[in-house]
Formats: sequence, structure tokens, C-alpha cells
Amino acid sequence: MVRTDRNQSSVTRFILLGFSDYPHLQAALFLVFLVVYTITLVGNLGIILVVRINPKLQTPMYFFLRHLSFLDICYSTVFTPKLLETLVMEDRSISFKACMVQFYFGCAFVITEMFMLAVMAYDRFVAVCNPLLYTVAMSRKLCALLVAGTYTWGGLCSLTITYSLLTLTYCGPNIINHFSCEYSAVLSLSCSDPSFSQIVCFVISTFNETTSLLIILTSYVFIMVTIVKMPSTSGLRKAFSTCASHLTAITIFHGIILLLYCVPNSKSSWLFIKVATVFFTVMIPMLNPLIYSLRNKDVKDTVRNVINSKLLSQSMQSRHRH
Repeated sequence: MVRTDRNQSSVTRFILLGFSDYPHLQAALFLVFLVVYTITLVGNLGIILVVRINPKLQTPMYFFLRHLSFLDICYSTVFTPKLLETLVMEDRSISFKACMVQFYFGCAFVITEMFMLAVMAYDRFVAVCNPLLYTVAMSRKLCALLVAGTYTWGGLCSLTITYSLLTLTYCGPNIINHFSCEYSAVLSLSCSDPSFSQIVCFVISTFNETTSLLIILTSYVFIMVTIVKMPSTSGLRKAFSTCASHLTAITIFHGIILLLYCVPNSKSSWLFIKVATVFFTVMIPMLNPLIYSLRNKDVKDTVRNVINSKLLSQSMQSRHRH
């Protein structure tokens, strides 16, 4: 099959190389990524469940955390199953349409998460700097609007970048030196002028990264100033503990983005891009629930209570049987 439309591809399928250069590592990588993906699903679903069942966690911070966990599940699921498939299947092909769909959703969820972290920084700013008016300032309506805005913006940005890729012509080769339809890997296969797509991607990526980081940095500058002025050590400790998890998640997330797209000549090494993308799409979604649960007393208490109540009910059932 060959497409003849001017703005469409003559290539109908792409071949994902994945980590085929390392055949001796395929089985080990499959097991590692399968375990990580399982932990990602269990951990993030656990966070969503814990936030829903604990009345103490019905606050804006945990509302945003629930959506962060949902986004982690989504963009991990966009990439990891296909990665696992390329490690065990001989057929590593993906259709042109499926490739574009994977790119669209992956890009949309990543941009949405970028701004969700910025919204969470603003939430921490209000909680620390204006605690008495926190529940009024962060009303349910505002929280819902902020979340809806991040999803809408992520979808629109991704749609624009995906459209810029669809305007290109792909007439061969059709081998993607990656385990997913990553932007630079797909763009390298274009046999038409990619300038328009590169400009679109550069403008959107730079705007999103700059804007989200500006919101985060501004929020934390005000937070730090407020913390320094706190007279009591207990208040200082509490304020720091509410921000530590979020700061850790932000550092890892934006650190990988900056490594991928802002370090000069990083794109000359496809192995570097693959490893960085693996960490970004597979490892970060697993780390977020661990970061938030290990450093959060309310979450740990809820999990402990759920486990204890489950064990208690099981012991009661066993006693009734005897």
C-alpha cells in the first residue's frame, strides 16, 4: 500500500528497533520493565483509592495528586506495553496511524502532567503563604477549572505538534531507531522539509517548559520566604514536609525533560535518547507514588489502616470457621 495524497505518508508501517542491538539483554529488560509497569499500576491506583476512601484527604492537594496518579497511569500505558512487545516479539512493526496516535496521547499526557505539577506548586504556595484562606482560595470550582485547563491545554498542544508531523511526507526508510514514536525519531524519517514542524515543536516546548517552570519557581520563592519568616520550628517542619515530595517529583520530571531537549548534541546519541525516554516514560510514573506515599504521613496511615482492617477481617473470618 502506498499513499499518494500530497500531505500524507507513502509509508504505511514503521519498524521499531527498540533495544534489538542488545539481544542478550532482551529477556532481562522485559522482566524489569514488566515489574516496573506492574508497580506503576498498583502504586498509582493505590494512591487514587487511598485519596478516595480517606475523608482527611479530601483537600485540593490530594485532588491534584489523584489526577497526577491518573496521568502517570495513562502515559506509562501509552508507551510501556509497546516497549514490552518489542522485547519479545519478532514483529516490531507499528502502523502509521497507530504511531501518530501513540505520539499524540504520549505528548498530551506529558504536557498535561507538566502543568499539573505547576498547579500543585501554586496549591502549595497558597497553603503555606495564606493558610487561613486556603480552603476559600482553592475552592472546588477553581480546582476543577485548573485541572480541566491542564487537560485541555495538553490536548491542544499535542494536537498542534501531531498535525505538524502529519504535514510531512514519509517515503522511506521506515525504521524508527527507538522503542516508541518519539518526536525526533519520527522526524528523522521525513523526506520533506521538516522546518515547519521543528519550529512548531520548538515554540510549544519552550513556551510550556518556561511557563510551567516560572510558575513553579515563583511559587517556591514565595514559599521559601514565608518558611524563613516562620517563628516556630514545628511550623517550619510542617511547611517543608508538605513541599518536599512535590519538589522531588518536579526535579526528576523537569530534569529528564531538560536532559532530553536542552542539552547540546544530546540527540546525536540515540542510545542516550532511548535510556532517557525509558526513565521518563517508564520509571517516573513508578517513582511518583513512592515519593508521595513514603514522605506523606496521612497516606501511610491510610494504607496501614486498610491493611490492618483487611487482616482483622480475615482473622475474624478464620475464627468463625473454627
